[in-house]
Amino acid sequence: MDTKIKICDLHAHSTFSDGTKTPKALVDEAVRIGLGAVALTDHNTVKGLYEFQNAAKGKEIHVVNGVEISTDYKDKDVHIVGLFISENNFHKVDAFLEKSNARKSESTKKLVNALSKDGYKLDYDEIVSAHAGQINRAVIAAELMKKGYVSDIKQAFKTLLIENGKYYTPPKRVSSEEAIEFLSSVRAVSVLAHPYLTFDREEVNVFLNMAVKHGLMAMETRYSTYTDEIGVLASQTAKRFGLFESGGSDDHGDNKPYIHLGTGMGNLHVPYEFFEILQTRAKM
Repeated sequence: MDTKIKICDLHAHSTFSDGTKTPKALVDEAVRIGLGAVALTDHNTVKGLYEFQNAAKGKEIHVVNGVEISTDYKDKDVHIVGLFISENNFHKVDAFLEKSNARKSESTKKLVNALSKDGYKLDYDEIVSAHAGQINRAVIAAELMKKGYVSDIKQAFKTLLIENGKYYTPPKRVSSEEAIEFLSSVRAVSVLAHPYLTFDREEVNVFLNMAVKHGLMAMETRYSTYTDEIGVLASQTAKRFGLFESGGSDDHGDNKPYIHLGTGMGNLHVPYEFFEILQTRAKM
């Protein structure tokens, strides 16, 4: 591996959740743009990691097995990323997520049926048959956009798919504490995803006071939508709480066309050093 490569991307999605790139296409793009390392962090599933690992064989890139778990903290949807998951533990991740994924599927099915009853031409079974991975609101938003009901994914989430609105009631999620402790139990690195997208500044501090006690190891300090000011704040906060730094684009392919692997919205730079430090921590 050429260690002169100075950037990585530790947060990206594939067709196994709500991205539009296959795991192989994600690896191929990462190689093409010169990333030193890339992580696949699909929502609540590790099903795409086998293809992801195989696609990287013989190529000049490090691939990181990951997952992004939807958790609950004081009725907020908080995302915890797990990085450096051993293939030997994939079955444990599947088992941990099984109940919450079943609740998620039922919730999404009710969402689609409710929209269908109001005249939106959606069919849950057709969506499932056309999609390799977990069906979530982002997948439904993409369907709504394709059919011309919304102009983009953001509009769908702000209107038809808003939490506790007319159509969507979120399922019961695992707690943030449970997810962090579980990731520690399988020797994965737990990362608080995009904290300043989820919380305001004071809420971040309150959450971290709790999460660090349960074993949180890192937080994303580089993210596609962060301003320079927020990036500096995030780094300072991570240091204050004794957390390692991580970061990524949160690439979803065509479902978020304004965000690109490795570069985000054009100004993202996740140092390759982040990968190296987290990898070392995962081996401890």
